[in-house]
This record gives sequence, structure tokens and C-alpha cells, in this order.
Amino acid sequence: MPAMDIDLAPVLDELQHIWRLALLQARNMMLPSRLWQVALIAATIAAALLLGRQAGPRMRDWMKGRDWPIWRLRALLVVQRRLKLIFFALLMWAATLTMRAITPLPSRSFLLELAATLATAWLTVIIGSRLVRNPALRTVVRWLLWVYVTLWVFGLTDEVARALDGVGLTLGAVRLTLLTLVKAVVLVTLFFVAARFLSHAGADRIRRSEDISPSLRVLLVKVLQIALYGIALFAGLKAVGVDLTGLAVLSGAIGVGLGFGLQKVVSNLVSGVIILLDKSIKPGDVISLGETFGWINTLGARYASITTRDGKEYLIPNEDLITGQVVNWSHSNDFVRLDVFFGCAYADDPHRVRRVAIDAALGVDRVLSDRRPVCHIVGFGDSSVDYILRFWITDPTGGLTNIRGNVYLALWDAFKAHGISIPFPQREVRVLDAAPPAGSARSAPDSLPGGGDPA
Repeated sequence: MPAMDIDLAPVLDELQHIWRLALLQARNMMLPSRLWQVALIAATIAAALLLGRQAGPRMRDWMKGRDWPIWRLRALLVVQRRLKLIFFALLMWAATLTMRAITPLPSRSFLLELAATLATAWLTVIIGSRLVRNPALRTVVRWLLWVYVTLWVFGLTDEVARALDGVGLTLGAVRLTLLTLVKAVVLVTLFFVAARFLSHAGADRIRRSEDISPSLRVLLVKVLQIALYGIALFAGLKAVGVDLTGLAVLSGAIGVGLGFGLQKVVSNLVSGVIILLDKSIKPGDVISLGETFGWINTLGARYASITTRDGKEYLIPNEDLITGQVVNWSHSNDFVRLDVFFGCAYADDPHRVRRVAIDAALGVDRVLSDRRPVCHIVGFGDSSVDYILRFWITDPTGGLTNIRGNVYLALWDAFKAHGISIPFPQREVRVLDAAPPAGSARSAPDSLPGGGDPA
């Protein structure tokens, strides 16, 4: 069982020492040389608030008229939102340098320099934390860094570190303290930020490479992200002295448990890797899976995103793409052959019908002329001679139903122009009288001649 190992005596001593330092600084504030510095800091805060309130709306209006890239406008927006702090830091450094020029005594500009340094440190934290994309994580990182730089400016980092190191949790031969936990959170976060930046830069470079196939690009990006984030996690834990030997055993046990409970998830992950390796399906391919027809937008670790012609986006599990029957319309090449069936009257010359149909198909956009359409007779129906028209396209992403419709419309116009008829079934109906005339052979006699009953 883990045991709490808290030595309260050193912790209380450190807290008392910090309290004494705070009281000493508070008494020093009452000195005449410090009071006017406090008054000057208060006046500087008022001036910074006034300048920020006046300059903020004007800067925003100026930004609205700039046709600049998004990243530059976002950077200016961060500056515009922190104008008050920027003005305060600039004014405090100006006051500090002015006081140093007037008098060489450090005590006359101590508080001014302290306020200027603290404002500059806070401003640096705000700008640096923008590298973290996640808003929630960015807020946590910002507050942690604010606390740290504040303690560093006031010279209290060593005292607070000793107080945090006094509270710990013993796990066998390993002692985990609050100081270790804080360091681990900070370092792992910083390593994750660096890993995210490197993964984005590397992914952009891989995606721009024309020598790598699309499926291999996706695989390399995934491998790069997993490797960088894994290195960031283990490097952060190792940097604070966490023993990773026990973690390896624990991760193995967790892996066995997850293998039974997450079989489908693991199967989809493995299937995704297989798809990326064998290049059977890649982003941009046009596929049919059951009733779903569309093109692949992205290949994820668990599913593939397929967008259909009607704008619906289907998330197909990778396992279905491996085990199911998938029609890849653009696997080895982009050529797709389509068939159109129609019928013409028996009175029309079939040789002429075939020529007219082929010429009509060649006049339709997207129909290839280097792979000429062909037209064949496929049967003699009850009312028409049945034909099949075959043609080729290279852009199945543009749709199949619309190109078939355009070919049918071209056949209609061409047949009408050449006097070729498209028959439809006709039936001849004869209406017979319901009641036959009297005395006909069809009427059955009620009695035989002579008055006898019928046999």
C-alpha cells in the first residue's frame, strides 16, 4: 500500500520563513523612499489603462482595413488585447531608467524595477503560451508560468520548492513529492508543445513531397506524431527522475486488459496500418462499399472519411474496408467504363443507329474520345431492338448518374434529328360482347326437344 510521507516540520518552517519575508517587505513599503515608488506605480497603472482604452479601438479599426494573412492578423489581435499590459511595462521601464539616471541609489528604483520586470515576465508568458493550441491546456500552462515567474521575481522559488518537496507519497522505494509532480506537469507540457510544433512542421513537409504516395504520406505523418508524443512523454518523466521500469510492467498488464475489451478498436487500428502499407485505398480514391459511393477525404487511425455526391460524410471503420468487398474505381488508373442501355424500332437500320449513338456520346463532355465509345446489339425485344452503349471517363469524382443522364439526353436529341424512333410497348385490346345473341350455339338449352330433360 502507498504510504503518505509528510514531514510537517520542514514545511511549516518554510511557510513561516515565507511569511516573515512577506512581513519584512510590507514594512519596507512604509519607508518614504518606497511610498512614492508605490504612488508612481499606481499612477503608471492609471496611465496604462487610459492609453489602452484609447488605443485599443483605434488599433482594431486599423486592423479591419488590412488585407493581411490570417496569422499576422491573429498576432496583432493578441497585441491589441494586451495593450494595457504593454503600456504598463513600457512606462515602468521608462520610469526605472529615468530614476537610475537621476540617482544612483538602487533603493530609489527597486520597486519600479520589480514592477517592470514582473510586467515583462507576465507579458512574455502570455505571448509564449500562444504556442499551445488547445485553449484549456493553454490556460493551465499560462497560470502555472505566471505563478512561477511571480515567485522568481520575488525570489521565493527556493523556499516554495522546499515546502513542496516536504509533501510526498512513498511507493516502495520511490518517493513522489508535490515538487516532482509540478515539475513533471510543466516539463511534459513543454515537451508536448515542442512535439506538436515539430509534428506539424514535419507533417507539412511530408504532405508537400510529391515523391511519396498519398497513403505513405498519411502513414509517415501518423508514425511521426506517435513517435514525437511518445518521446515527449517519456523524456518529461525521465527528466524529473521518475523510474520507468515499473511503468513498462504496468503498461504491459494494461495492454493485455485493453486487448480483450477493445478488440474492435485494435482491429480498426491494425486495419488502418495495413491499408496505408498496401496502398489499396488512398485519399482521393473513388470507392463503392455496399450502397455507399463516394471519394475518400482522409484515412484516420480508426476510420476512413468518405464523402458522397449528396454531401453526406460517412465514417467507415477500417476493418470494413479490409474484410468487405470494396470497389475502387481509381485504384490502378482513373479510367472508368460506363454502360447505357436503350432500344430502337425494328424499322431503323441498326448500323445507322450504332453510328448515331457513338457520335452522340462523343459530343458529351467528360466522355473520352481517345477511347472511342462502342455500341452493340444485345437482343431482340418484344417491341424494340436492344442496344448497349459503352464509353469511358477519367473523373468518377464528378459523378456517374449525371454523365449517364447527359448521354441519354444526347441520344434523344440525335435520334430525333435523324428520325430514329424509340418504341414503347403497344398492346391491341379487343372488347367482346358480354351477352351472346339468343338461339346461338353457345347458349345451353333448358330442355331437349320433345319435352325431355337433358341428360
